[in-house]
Amino acid sequence: MVAVVLYHARATGRRLAGVRKRARPERLSRRRRSPGPASPLLALSLLATLLLPAACDSQFGEDFQSRFSSEADRVWIGPEYWSNPMQDWRLRVGRIENVAAGGDRNVFLLTREVSGNGGDLHLRVRLGRLEEDLGRLEEDADSLQEGFVGFRVGIRGSFDDYRDSAVRGVGLNAGLLTDGRLFIGNPDSLAGPLVGGIPGDVELRLDAEPVDARSAETETETEAADRYQVRLAVLTPAGDERAVLTRQVPAGWLVGGLALVSHSGPVENTPLPEQEIRETGWTGKPGTQRGGTVRFWFRDWKVSGSSVAAHPERAYGPILFTLHTLSRGTLNLTAQMAPVGNAPRAVWLEIADDTDPGRAAAQASQEGWRRAGESAIDPDARTARFRVPEWDDTRDTPYRVIYEMPDGAGRTVRHAYSGTIRRDPVDKPELIVAAFTGNNDLGFPHADIVRSVRWHQPDFLAYTGDNIYERVGEYGIQREPTDTAILDYLRKWYLFGWEYRELLKDIPSVSIPDDHDVYHGNVWGAGGRAASPYGQRGQDAGGYTMAPRFVNAVQRTQTSHFPEPFDATPVEQGITVYYTDVLYGGVSFAVLEDRKWKSSPTVAVPAADIVNGWSQNPDYVAATQGDVDGAVLLGERQLEFLEHWAADWSGGAWMKAVISQTIFANVATLPAGATSGAIIPSLPVPAPGEYAIGERPVSDHDSNGWPQTPRDNAVRKMRKAFAVHLAGDQHLASTIQYGIEEWNDAGWALCVPSVANIWPRRWFPPEPGGNHVAGRAPYTGEYLDGFGNRMTVHAVANPAAHDVEPTAITHRAPGYGIARFDRESRQINLAAWPRWVDPAQGGEPYAGWPITINQLDNGFPYGGPSLGLIESEIEDPVIQVSDSGTGQIVYTIRIRGRSFEPRVRRPGLYEITVFDPDTGYNVVLSDRQAD
Repeated sequence: MVAVVLYHARATGRRLAGVRKRARPERLSRRRRSPGPASPLLALSLLATLLLPAACDSQFGEDFQSRFSSEADRVWIGPEYWSNPMQDWRLRVGRIENVAAGGDRNVFLLTREVSGNGGDLHLRVRLGRLEEDLGRLEEDADSLQEGFVGFRVGIRGSFDDYRDSAVRGVGLNAGLLTDGRLFIGNPDSLAGPLVGGIPGDVELRLDAEPVDARSAETETETEAADRYQVRLAVLTPAGDERAVLTRQVPAGWLVGGLALVSHSGPVENTPLPEQEIRETGWTGKPGTQRGGTVRFWFRDWKVSGSSVAAHPERAYGPILFTLHTLSRGTLNLTAQMAPVGNAPRAVWLEIADDTDPGRAAAQASQEGWRRAGESAIDPDARTARFRVPEWDDTRDTPYRVIYEMPDGAGRTVRHAYSGTIRRDPVDKPELIVAAFTGNNDLGFPHADIVRSVRWHQPDFLAYTGDNIYERVGEYGIQREPTDTAILDYLRKWYLFGWEYRELLKDIPSVSIPDDHDVYHGNVWGAGGRAASPYGQRGQDAGGYTMAPRFVNAVQRTQTSHFPEPFDATPVEQGITVYYTDVLYGGVSFAVLEDRKWKSSPTVAVPAADIVNGWSQNPDYVAATQGDVDGAVLLGERQLEFLEHWAADWSGGAWMKAVISQTIFANVATLPAGATSGAIIPSLPVPAPGEYAIGERPVSDHDSNGWPQTPRDNAVRKMRKAFAVHLAGDQHLASTIQYGIEEWNDAGWALCVPSVANIWPRRWFPPEPGGNHVAGRAPYTGEYLDGFGNRMTVHAVANPAAHDVEPTAITHRAPGYGIARFDRESRQINLAAWPRWVDPAQGGEPYAGWPITINQLDNGFPYGGPSLGLIESEIEDPVIQVSDSGTGQIVYTIRIRGRSFEPRVRRPGLYEITVFDPDTGYNVVLSDRQAD
């Protein structure tokens, strides 16, 4: 499939220059040597064959017709459509309007596609210039710039998935140029006759039928059977044809998705070198720049023909996806809604009627369901949040979110989105957490990731940040006005839900917004202050460059399903907070906000001349000069929260873990002389097993290795609970153990790999670390990072040129993380998994993983003074050790069994409390001597 995928990468400007072959459906494939160059037409024919199995389960020949109420007014077109980009379209007065001009504005039809079964195809749509309604058609006639309006057929993406086709697919354009000519394919070489100027209201028709081999005079029967006659016509409202164009195209060109297009800008020729493709006009996705004057409306879109396959299950919305947590008997669930405009705002949560039948607060519903809550759609975030206390967490509970809105005929239609709230697995021997970061859209919709993660059967999902990127789905970024910026973000967030909703509907999760989620390259939140201007200069000043309303909308979409914050007091500008804890399956997760209070290094260390986190002063030494007074990392409020959380083992908690955006160290190297990470994307990717020479540890102030003293304070708080740390952001999978006063005296951390990486950081120190274990990778051992922080590196997944396509993804070490918590042994198994490995087929994690540690390995002083053996009267008590002199808690842990020998780091007097916070059992042992 060389020709198609190479063209797609070039035409859309995607950073997929390394793609040379279409990946297998829903998975990345091992590279195979091709016996020779593939014919473009053969490639297209093969692609049509690949699409056939998907169509075999659908209904053929089922007609489609758009139906819109004249009363509906919204930017979201409807469940059957995906618009690119969403904010540039509007449903109004019974039609679809392209309200903001730009390159390749299109509306993709989700529920129909053209199969390869050899049948016919018929498309109809009424269209006109939007300026007509604004009273400017005559005065704007001469200002209509280059572009076209019409159909796109045969739309296909890179991964044989309709979602990819909807967002990034390319196909055959056919329509009306703004100079009045019809075209099918390449407008320069095959343009049709003039139609007398751009009409105000016409019907565009496309009819495609297989060429009759018996009437083909210049073709063999085989050639004719593989071609279609395409007829494109423009008709007046009265039905009179104004112009007609016909041409033959290969059959494979019509196989795929369908869209309406309103495009401002040049209608580009295909860049493929193959002469036949250039001449016959296989066109691809044009540029997506904003601007121009081509703005059209569409109505009465009809699709019919025996080649049309119906896929009603592909409709998306108005309930798009859900996220939820179940903690301490309370369900928090957020339903992400589409922007439904002037439709009703009420949303309901219903649960199966055979669950919890005695709850007095439940209201009778219908069809065996009962209502558990009602919520109004948030006007910015478009979320409906439900909080249900006293949830019966002892059983699996089917649920559904209900929303009623008028259809195109004005009739009220009930929409339902279903899932299952699983019982709290408090007796499950092993709790499995899947963790993600860096959810770029290379490889969208990440079906391979979802399939592999599902195989692990996770109990909990942790999305640690950068859940969207500004570039996701093309079309750039819009920062203002705020209403439009929120819609720009929501479109990208909807892609996230489209990718993961089959996991999210049944599995509890947390999702933490990081810098790119709030449209920053880096963010130093500085307590929520306002920063300007947009971009690097604003972010380096500290604070948020986007409006607080935008930031709060982002946070509501991603975190409103969390339990209530530890302290809900907003920070500056009224920006809300979400740091909290989630107790599930006996594992207590502390969810932190790494960035919200963090100081800007540019402001805190002015002498270092820091730009985007990197010092430009060659005399600055971060390890000795960066730890300045007043610099903040987590902030006092989150440190207080960690102190409280570390001591709270109620609800049967038996393990502790911290989830945050990134780890508290800087595992990164760059070539000597490099002054910033800007060089990273251009660095050569070593072959597997090769080692990059001449690199050194660096000091990226965006990492949580800075500021150092606040970093140490955060790690100490985590150590009090013997908590393991799960994080992301660094684009480099690693497992390290923190050190404070000494190496290995604090907790372990798993930094998970990016789902799709465009910024491949690396760790190639010039020599093995201290106490290096023979046989392990040369980049492991005890190190000081660029800030002088102690860390022991146990495993790293460096970028490597693996023999797996597409290399633009796989060479950058993508994947996900899996953490397993064993109840009986109190062991924690950590692993970073490559994206292209199929665990169901015996695939393995990245080299160096899995790594198994004990809960106590997260900072227990095995060699420190003993406080003697403690024998408890109860099973699995909580043991808390406090310093008798200061009253400060040293650590708290729930042990397994009845006996435990607490140790401490320093001699002195200590108090030991043996208790069970859920039963009231409490025994205090005072003045225990440690020597």
